[in-house]
Amino acid sequence: MKQVDVIVLGAGAAGMMAAVEAARRGRQVLVIDHAAKAGEKIRISGGGRCNFTNLGVTADRFLSQNPRFALSALKRFTAWDFIARLDAAGIGWHEKTLGQLFCDGSAKEVVALFVADMAQAGAELWLGCTVGPRHRDGAGHIVETGRGPVRASSVIVATGGKSIPKMGATGLGYQIAEAAGLPLVETRPGLVPLTFAAQELDWITPLAGVAVDARVSCGRTGFDEAVLFTHRGLSGPAILQISSYWREGQAITLDLCPGVDAAQALRAARQDNGRALLRSHLARLVPEKLARQIETDLGTALPIGTYGNAALERVAGRLRDWPLMPVGSEGYRTAEVTLGGVDTAALDARTMEAKGVPGLYFVGEVVDVTGWLGGYNFQWAWSSGWAAGQVA
Repeated sequence: MKQVDVIVLGAGAAGMMAAVEAARRGRQVLVIDHAAKAGEKIRISGGGRCNFTNLGVTADRFLSQNPRFALSALKRFTAWDFIARLDAAGIGWHEKTLGQLFCDGSAKEVVALFVADMAQAGAELWLGCTVGPRHRDGAGHIVETGRGPVRASSVIVATGGKSIPKMGATGLGYQIAEAAGLPLVETRPGLVPLTFAAQELDWITPLAGVAVDARVSCGRTGFDEAVLFTHRGLSGPAILQISSYWREGQAITLDLCPGVDAAQALRAARQDNGRALLRSHLARLVPEKLARQIETDLGTALPIGTYGNAALERVAGRLRDWPLMPVGSEGYRTAEVTLGGVDTAALDARTMEAKGVPGLYFVGEVVDVTGWLGGYNFQWAWSSGWAAGQVA
């Protein structure tokens, strides 16, 4: 039977970070992944440029039953700590909107950096290797694999969530947690497009491809980013963000002109050119196709001069407060992350070790910590992997 000090299950962002850190401490590390290549989610992220972190990391930008759980790791290995590693490796980066950082070149550079760092530190990597159950063996652990059982004093579970199953995502990490007696928080797709019933799709589908800067709200939570109309419903950054807060049976609200007094703008337009159709002036506020749809939805195609102030206020109300009722989401197939996971109450926030199960650690997406869109989930992966790698 092969024996090492640390087994890392999963060669993604959190797993590779944990492996590098543990191996640099002189630990004999074996990383196992059933995928053919390491870091596939890193490779496809950010349109192939890897949105690797965000400069605005705070506790309120993470969803969890205990959002403050993540702070210990996030404060000890920060966005700037990760940036320093890229700088040292000569990997260029730049900031886009809302503090999001991307590679200047390909995300493959980040994957290559971790693969090289693992090799340099002496960590062994088994790819294309199936992983089976984990069980205790005295003071250590045995993990069944496609290459036979492996024994180690520590096991770091970095298997990710259920999102994007075509890339090999599974629920293995949750199964390992349950077998160890750890509680789970209900899992569901996060950062995912929302879908609608037929009556809504009748008008949404013709708008497929139209994007508008909007504020999307659900309850007291809202995001100001782009909304994209699709053949299946709504997508775009604002929709992906709100999807993590939305639950079945809840409505969302669109403000199509955030920061604009639409009623005042329409009154001014009426004074400037009262003969023009309402949709002509709406098209100054929203894309033309959407303006036509709003006109149709309101059931009129009259010149704006025929509208009184009360009527214009109703039109403006539709622009700033348009309620919609999603019936679901596109699910794990397109979800960027999985909400829920291993209950943080069962883990040590400083080490990521399972309470009552010495030598068993959970890091990254498999834990009930989910960040906003924009690099937050990668930073959680780097930070939690780093934390476990210091002690496993």
